[in-house]
Amino acid sequence: MTKRTPPFSPEVRERAVRMVLEHQGEHDSQCGAIRSIAAKIGCPGETLRNWVRQAERDQGQRAGQTTDERQRIKALEREVREIRQANEILRKASAYFAQAELGRPFKR
Repeated sequence: MTKRTPPFSPEVRERAVRMVLEHQGEHDSQCGAIRSIAAKIGCPGETLRNWVRQAERDQGQRAGQTTDERQRIKALEREVREIRQANEILRKASAYFAQAELGRPFKR
């Protein structure tokens, strides 16, 4: 599995979100500001909307998981996956050695 490089740097994301929040008063709605700024920076409007929503969650203005919480959950899920794999290996090794102790061939 290869890691995909995001097409927009974190600096561009932060600047775009800041522009939306600063200039939303100049538009009919936040959605209008998002469409306008997305066109200027060359990113899809839905992408910018997602960035704005996540920034609002990170700032406590919107309910949901913050970026830090999402990263922590992802790390914990990875750790659980690794522990389950290790447990499976240990279970099989234990069964193998238990069969060997009894002098019987190991059945998979």
